Amino acid sequence: MRIAWWIAPALALPLAIAAHAAEQERPLKLDEAIVLALEKNEAIIIERESLASAQASVAGARGAYDPVLDLRSDWERATLPVNSAFSGAPAGKAAPTSEAAGAEASVRQLLPTGGAVSLSAAASRATTDGAFALLSPAYATQVGIEARQPLLRDRATDPARSAIRIAASDRKRAAASLRSEINETLARVESAYWTLVAARRDVVVREEAVRLAAEQLEETRIRAEKGAAPETEIAQPRAELERRRGEVFASREAAARAESALKVLILVDADAAWSEPFAPTDEPEVEVIPVKLDEVIERALASRPELDASRALLERRKTESALARDAIRPALDFVASYDRFGLSGSANPAGSGLPGLPILVPDGMEGKWGRSFGMLEEDRFDDARLGLEFRVPVGNRAAKAGAAEAGSAQRQAEADLSRARKTVRAEVLDAAAALETAGGRIEASRSAREAAEVQLRSEIDRYAAGLSTNFLVLTRQNDLSRARLDEIAALTDYRKAQAEMGRATGSLVADRHIEIDGTTAGENR
Repeated sequence: MRIAWWIAPALALPLAIAAHAAEQERPLKLDEAIVLALEKNEAIIIERESLASAQASVAGARGAYDPVLDLRSDWERATLPVNSAFSGAPAGKAAPTSEAAGAEASVRQLLPTGGAVSLSAAASRATTDGAFALLSPAYATQVGIEARQPLLRDRATDPARSAIRIAASDRKRAAASLRSEINETLARVESAYWTLVAARRDVVVREEAVRLAAEQLEETRIRAEKGAAPETEIAQPRAELERRRGEVFASREAAARAESALKVLILVDADAAWSEPFAPTDEPEVEVIPVKLDEVIERALASRPELDASRALLERRKTESALARDAIRPALDFVASYDRFGLSGSANPAGSGLPGLPILVPDGMEGKWGRSFGMLEEDRFDDARLGLEFRVPVGNRAAKAGAAEAGSAQRQAEADLSRARKTVRAEVLDAAAALETAGGRIEASRSAREAAEVQLRSEIDRYAAGLSTNFLVLTRQNDLSRARLDEIAALTDYRKAQAEMGRATGSLVADRHIEIDGTTAGENR
């Protein structure tokens, strides 16, 4: 069959463009697209950062159990008025002057039981010109320990332990959110990939339809030149050829849009691959597998990260509710402390003591810092204390209101989890219906395409024998094109339905053998 001179350029130009594009195309497998999405998709990157932030929050919450070191030092010089006949002030002065310099240190550690233990030490040096002081300078030292254990409020839980549990729940929720985003992104990538496959095959079918129309036009022209058909008979195949060329342009635009949609998912902003046409290499042909509904529903309820996120939120609400209920209780703390003291120095040169009696430094207190610290070991001066401290706000309306709010939030989280489970069930049922429908369409569309091919061949033979018309041949061509497009749609729709089923059951990550750092499916249960 010969091609008319004016038809050849119309066909040659698109073919040349297609050949050039094929040379520049970048082959792309589905697995490669998934890897690119995992590395570059911004939504996944954002969720990864959210998980890292949540992990840092857990470490920060545990910081409440870091020991707290407190250091203080001061110097003081004071001359205070004394309202007494025995002020001890030097002659000519209204009050004695004292000067002191000291330092204190303490370490406080929270306990997992809700209590706390503190160690403290202090030392000071003081001088005075008052007559009643025995030592000047005087060296005072002190060491002590105090333990406090709540018996009611803060015994079962307290803000520190609740903060750790809340941070852990938030980390689980962030991990579930990351797995959810990856699951959703994988489904979108697979759907976009098969959409691009379908769009590119649509272009091929449309181009084939143009070729068939061109052949029919050429055949009609030859018959008109031989006088076997009127000249007006050429108009019909020519109009059909132009209509199909328009469909080719539209299908190419659809393919370009499908390619852009895939690139949005797998490329970063400054990626050089934006200007490269992608050529998917995976074939959509696949074996149709029946869906076992009970199994996929159970799998979804066990694997969907959205349910893990709802469980983590419920866990957080329970922790908040427990803390709020605990705040209603009165506070009853058991407190035990023990301190030792040391004191040494030199006889006060300004001291006068009682009239007629000399100033005597008590035995063993003569000395400086070494003597004062040595007295701490001798246990000559100590103070032991046991006690109970009780506190309760009258009415306690703030705590009761907080408990009511926390209880309401917990019940909302329980309802949200129940709603999420129902949503998952519905999504799985929808995905199963779509999968079964797409699977059934594959065989039906394949049979329809085979029948359309037979009908077209028969119609062409009839036309060659003068028993058919352009209208019938072009109609059979359109039937074949439509059947081919239906078969392509059925195959790619089945692939997309498989991806949707994987998304609905939360199994895409496991099916693709993807390991996510810092998160494990189902760890919230």
